[in-house]
Amino acid sequence: MKQKLVLLTVSLFGFIYAKAYTGGPGDGKKDELNGFVMHAETKKPLKDVSVTAILLSKKEKIVITEEDGSYAFDELKPGIYKFIFEKTGYKTIIKEKVVSKTDEAFQMNIEMIESNDFDIVPSPFSFAVVK
Repeated sequence: MKQKLVLLTVSLFGFIYAKAYTGGPGDGKKDELNGFVMHAETKKPLKDVSVTAILLSKKEKIVITEEDGSYAFDELKPGIYKFIFEKTGYKTIIKEKVVSKTDEAFQMNIEMIESNDFDIVPSPFSFAVVK
Protein backbone atom coordinates (compact mmCIF):
# COMPACT_ATOMS: atom_id res chain seq x y z
CA MET A 1 0.00 0.00 0.00
CA LYS A 2 2.82 2.38 0.90
CA GLN A 3 4.58 1.73 -2.43
CA LYS A 4 1.42 2.53 -4.36
CA LEU A 5 1.00 5.80 -2.48
CA VAL A 6 4.60 6.82 -3.19
CA LEU A 7 4.24 5.85 -6.87
CA LEU A 8 1.00 7.82 -7.14
CA THR A 9 2.59 10.89 -5.49
CA VAL A 10 5.64 10.79 -7.79
CA SER A 11 3.40 10.38 -10.85
CA LEU A 12 1.22 13.30 -9.78
CA PHE A 13 4.22 15.60 -9.30
CA GLY A 14 5.60 14.50 -12.69
CA PHE A 15 2.29 15.31 -14.36
CA ILE A 16 2.08 18.75 -12.68
CA TYR A 17 5.68 19.54 -13.67
CA ALA A 18 5.10 18.50 -17.29
CA LYS A 19 1.84 20.48 -17.49
CA ALA A 20 3.51 23.61 -16.12
CA TYR A 21 6.05 23.63 -18.96
CA THR A 22 3.86 22.90 -21.98
CA GLY A 23 1.27 24.72 -24.06
CA GLY A 24 -0.43 28.10 -23.97
CA PRO A 25 0.56 31.67 -23.23
CA GLY A 26 3.09 31.94 -20.48
CA ASP A 27 4.47 28.47 -21.07
CA GLY A 28 8.04 29.74 -20.89
CA LYS A 29 9.10 28.91 -24.45
CA LYS A 30 12.30 30.54 -25.57
CA ASP A 31 12.06 33.71 -27.67
CA GLU A 32 8.44 34.26 -26.66
CA LEU A 33 6.65 37.33 -25.42
CA ASN A 34 3.19 36.84 -24.00
CA GLY A 35 0.75 38.26 -21.51
CA PHE A 36 -2.80 39.26 -20.77
CA VAL A 37 -4.85 42.37 -21.56
CA MET A 38 -7.55 43.37 -19.09
CA HIS A 39 -9.96 46.20 -18.33
CA ALA A 40 -8.23 48.64 -15.95
CA GLU A 41 -11.22 49.07 -13.62
CA THR A 42 -13.05 45.74 -13.70
CA LYS A 43 -9.92 43.58 -14.19
CA LYS A 44 -11.90 41.46 -16.67
CA PRO A 45 -10.03 40.07 -19.69
CA LEU A 46 -10.38 41.92 -22.99
CA LYS A 47 -10.70 39.86 -26.16
CA ASP A 48 -10.08 41.03 -29.72
CA VAL A 49 -7.38 43.54 -28.75
CA SER A 50 -4.92 44.07 -31.60
CA VAL A 51 -1.33 43.75 -30.36
CA THR A 52 1.33 44.94 -32.80
CA ALA A 53 5.06 44.29 -32.31
CA ILE A 54 7.27 46.61 -34.35
CA LEU A 55 11.00 45.93 -34.55
CA LEU A 56 13.15 49.02 -35.04
CA SER A 57 13.82 47.75 -38.57
CA LYS A 58 10.07 48.42 -39.17
CA LYS A 59 9.10 44.73 -39.37
CA GLU A 60 5.67 44.15 -37.84
CA LYS A 61 3.95 41.17 -36.31
CA ILE A 62 0.29 41.36 -35.20
CA VAL A 63 -1.72 39.07 -32.91
CA ILE A 64 -5.25 39.34 -31.46
CA THR A 65 -6.08 38.54 -27.84
CA GLU A 66 -8.10 35.41 -27.08
CA GLU A 67 -11.34 35.10 -25.09
CA ASP A 68 -9.34 35.07 -21.82
CA GLY A 69 -7.39 38.20 -22.81
CA SER A 70 -4.19 36.27 -23.54
CA TYR A 71 -1.81 36.88 -26.41
CA ALA A 72 1.56 35.44 -27.45
CA PHE A 73 4.31 36.18 -29.93
CA ASP A 74 6.43 33.11 -30.68
CA GLU A 75 10.02 33.29 -31.87
CA LEU A 76 10.53 37.04 -31.77
CA LYS A 77 13.90 38.01 -33.16
CA PRO A 78 16.19 39.62 -30.59
CA GLY A 79 15.98 43.39 -30.67
CA ILE A 80 14.20 46.49 -29.41
CA TYR A 81 10.46 46.55 -30.03
CA LYS A 82 7.56 48.95 -29.80
CA PHE A 83 4.25 47.29 -28.80
CA ILE A 84 0.89 48.88 -29.62
CA PHE A 85 -2.32 47.66 -27.95
CA GLU A 86 -5.52 48.84 -29.72
CA LYS A 87 -9.23 48.19 -29.29
CA THR A 88 -12.19 50.30 -30.35
CA GLY A 89 -13.60 52.21 -27.38
CA TYR A 90 -10.32 52.06 -25.43
CA LYS A 91 -7.28 54.32 -25.23
CA THR A 92 -4.33 53.01 -27.24
CA ILE A 93 -1.41 51.78 -25.14
CA ILE A 94 2.13 52.08 -26.53
CA LYS A 95 5.11 50.40 -24.87
CA GLU A 96 8.41 51.50 -26.39
CA LYS A 97 11.94 50.19 -26.04
CA VAL A 98 10.95 46.67 -24.99
CA VAL A 99 14.02 44.46 -25.33
CA SER A 100 13.65 40.89 -26.57
CA LYS A 101 16.69 38.72 -25.91
CA THR A 102 17.69 35.35 -27.36
CA ASP A 103 16.47 32.33 -25.39
CA GLU A 104 14.37 34.38 -22.96
CA ALA A 105 10.63 34.32 -22.38
CA PHE A 106 9.02 37.58 -21.28
CA GLN A 107 5.54 38.41 -20.02
CA MET A 108 3.85 41.80 -20.41
CA ASN A 109 0.39 42.31 -18.88
CA ILE A 110 -1.59 45.40 -19.90
CA GLU A 111 -4.58 47.21 -18.42
CA MET A 112 -6.64 49.28 -20.86
CA ILE A 113 -8.86 52.27 -20.01
CA GLU A 114 -12.13 52.98 -21.79
CA SER A 115 -12.10 56.09 -23.92
CA ASN A 116 -15.26 58.19 -23.86
CA ASP A 117 -13.54 61.08 -25.58
CA PHE A 118 -13.49 61.74 -29.27
CA ASP A 119 -10.32 63.00 -30.85
CA ILE A 120 -11.05 66.56 -31.91
CA VAL A 121 -9.45 67.45 -35.20
CA PRO A 122 -9.40 71.13 -36.12
CA SER A 123 -11.36 72.08 -39.18
CA PRO A 124 -9.23 73.03 -42.18
CA PHE A 125 -11.38 76.16 -42.45
CA SER A 126 -10.29 77.42 -39.03
CA PHE A 127 -6.90 78.34 -40.43
CA ALA A 128 -8.27 80.56 -43.18
CA VAL A 129 -7.18 84.18 -42.98
CA VAL A 130 -10.10 86.61 -43.22
CA LYS A 131 -9.29 90.18 -44.34
